Amino acid sequence: MLLYRIGKTKYAHDLTGMGAKLNGGRWNHEGIPCIYLAESRALSLLEYAAHTGIDKIPPTLSFTTLEVPDDSVHELSADELPANWFQRPHSTESRDMGSALLTKNDSLLLKIPSVIIEQEYNFILNISHPLFNSVKITEVERYKG
Repeated sequence: MLLYRIGKTKYAHDLTGMGAKLNGGRWNHEGIPCIYLAESRALSLLEYAAHTGIDKIPPTLSFTTLEVPDDSVHELSADELPANWFQRPHSTESRDMGSALLTKNDSLLLKIPSVIIEQEYNFILNISHPLFNSVKITEVERYKG
């Protein structure tokens, strides 16, 4: 399956999960590396804009397309998530849940509804999973917004 992320161009080929490890996110505590992805370029940009502010999107961004095996996906419905999973700042409960699932290392991907559009999905790529070696960057293209 193809999944997408948008970020600073200088990090477009970085698959270390270092940004999430250093800063944490909605689904991981600091110290837990992972990569946040979306099912479309549009959703990745929308998620970026929601966290950055539409008027503060820098011109030095690129979309990275990743080919990811789809035989190790743990899908979570909104009903399975903590009651406050959509709050900002990110709740401790959502960080606890995601960090526990990533640390358990049973799945390469966590499939989670987007906070912005609950009918669409974000994915959390577990860089510690044994199948991570089969993840490939297929394309990097500059954002022209």
